[in-house]
Amino acid sequence: MFACLGASLALAGRTTIYVAPGGNDQWSGAQPRADRNETDGPLATLAAALEKSRDERSSATGVAPKIVLRGGVYALDRPLVLGPRDSGLVIAAWPGERPVITGEYQITGWRYLRSNPNLWQAEIPWARDGAWQFHELFVNGQRKQRTRLPASGFFRAAGGKDDDHPSVLRVHPGDIKPEWALEGDVELVAFSAWAQTRNQVREFSQGSNTDTVTLAGDALANNMEKKARYYIENAPDSLRPGQWRLDRQSGVVTYWPDAGEGVRSAVITAPHLYQLVRIEGQPDDPVRGIVFQGITFAGTDWRLDGGSDVDWQAAVEVGAAFEAKSARNCVVRNCVFTRLGGYAIDFGHGCSSDQVSGCVMTDLGGGGVRVGDIDRATAEAAPNFGNTIDDNHIFHIGLVNAPAVGVLVLLSSSNLVSHNEINDTFYTAISVGWTWGYHDNPCRANVVEYNHLHDIGQGMLSDMGGVYTLGPQPWTVVRDNLIHDVNVFGYGGWGLYTDEGSSDIVLESNVVYRCQSAGFHQHYGQDNLVYNNIFAMNREGQLQRTRVESHCGFILTNNIIYFDSGRVFAGNWSGDGFQIDHNIYFNAGKGSSYPMLDDSFDFNEWQMQGHDVHSAVVDPRFVAPEKGDFRFRWRSPAPRFGFHPFDLRKAGVRKKFQASLPSSK
Repeated sequence: MFACLGASLALAGRTTIYVAPGGNDQWSGAQPRADRNETDGPLATLAAALEKSRDERSSATGVAPKIVLRGGVYALDRPLVLGPRDSGLVIAAWPGERPVITGEYQITGWRYLRSNPNLWQAEIPWARDGAWQFHELFVNGQRKQRTRLPASGFFRAAGGKDDDHPSVLRVHPGDIKPEWALEGDVELVAFSAWAQTRNQVREFSQGSNTDTVTLAGDALANNMEKKARYYIENAPDSLRPGQWRLDRQSGVVTYWPDAGEGVRSAVITAPHLYQLVRIEGQPDDPVRGIVFQGITFAGTDWRLDGGSDVDWQAAVEVGAAFEAKSARNCVVRNCVFTRLGGYAIDFGHGCSSDQVSGCVMTDLGGGGVRVGDIDRATAEAAPNFGNTIDDNHIFHIGLVNAPAVGVLVLLSSSNLVSHNEINDTFYTAISVGWTWGYHDNPCRANVVEYNHLHDIGQGMLSDMGGVYTLGPQPWTVVRDNLIHDVNVFGYGGWGLYTDEGSSDIVLESNVVYRCQSAGFHQHYGQDNLVYNNIFAMNREGQLQRTRVESHCGFILTNNIIYFDSGRVFAGNWSGDGFQIDHNIYFNAGKGSSYPMLDDSFDFNEWQMQGHDVHSAVVDPRFVAPEKGDFRFRWRSPAPRFGFHPFDLRKAGVRKKFQASLPSSK
């Protein structure tokens, strides 16, 4: 890779501008050399390099220069903004080095409190009176928890539906202190099914049996979760080891270090930017061909405008550290995105043929990659299409907004999402579509293939999938993905989840196992094909259907359903709105004598109703399904039922990319 990079640096007609932390913005940007005197050399800042690249382009060949960054930290005082005049620009790391573009400031001047030596404080004049109200703190690159109550787990609301605006929440006596409303920056984070809300506590009223708090905005977005869970952040007098709090009035930050942590020698930082890079084109004047390679992007905050954030689904309202509009053929390759408050990357309206490849995204307050728009009119006026998201590792996300998604494809078409590994999320791994019901929309012809999706949900939220779809999506294909261990708080942990009008989708050759609710679930939709999949050892059920419709919702054929607990068919399977045949079923615990729906409805009766007429209950002879090995042993009956085996080793980041996948450290 570095040899290729070195060759590309010497392309004819392209000037190279060098930047190094020890450089000088008054110098020429020449390549650093050990024998060079200190009168010339690399620049010191990205801002200066960007301006020089524009000057070079306008005064010389017209070919965009290449900016090469030496290893080190490049702290921005404002986001790097690139426009059409920067088309073709390459910003790359010096081979073998890892430059870091950050929106963090280092906090110094820490002193321990004589009244409590466990606590350390630093006074930040520019944070006084809320001038810089940061929400994250990192010690030696590690995210630290703001004060949280309870320390683990959740409080539970006292019940009752709240339709007030802003919301008034009933709570149990003692959970909320009256003085918190006077602080002005104590936050209540509540969960409801797949949604999350974050609000400052504004008013408090004490009652005889329950107390009430008035929040800065709305809460309990869908009101489906009784006695909703919530926790409190940034409350005073509740510090524990590894936690911190900022007093916005005084500008004093207080930190209780973990055992063995030396505050005086530690690098303690907090973000002051919400974005690091913006690519800003216009539909009639797009930005083209910008490349970022080998860069680490770190340190952005998250917003709480008006003291309230309502996350209805997928953290769709949350910003991204790297944001592009009307960008075409732009590439983000072998980069790291970490310590961020929101999404890592957002290719929004008017973006096409862009690529995110070989990147690591971790320690994210939001999700990984988002493409497309949520507004149909915008999506049709400036279409988003043809983007590639491949060979990335996205993990430990949703740390601020739990409903965030690993890869979120909105109203966008013809995208390829392939060979990614996505794990340790609190909500869906890959979500495609943004239309509820059967309305025509721009989302179509997307391909989701060869992804490894695991440890999804982690018991935090409900109603999610490894791969989740919304609305009609003709020519969309979900194939050859490995999905396992989807676990939820209340209900709805599915591997493949065709929700709310999902139609005309092919789901083929996926392996889905150890999901809490079922391997496949269709809420409602039309003409989906579920073909050649393995659904194994899902706990509550293997296949699930919810809404009965007059049309054909799906065809489910040539699949293997292998189970040892729960029902095979969960939900509502009445009526004829589906076709199901040529499948293999096997109960690993009880062999062939197993009821298909309930204790009074067996496989023979199921066939007499015209379902699975050509299916059978037979052992598919997997090698070691309990270990996730679904290869076939000798004399497996699967080929006789038209089942085509596939190689699970192809799922996830490809080997040729694993060696160059950057470390998140």
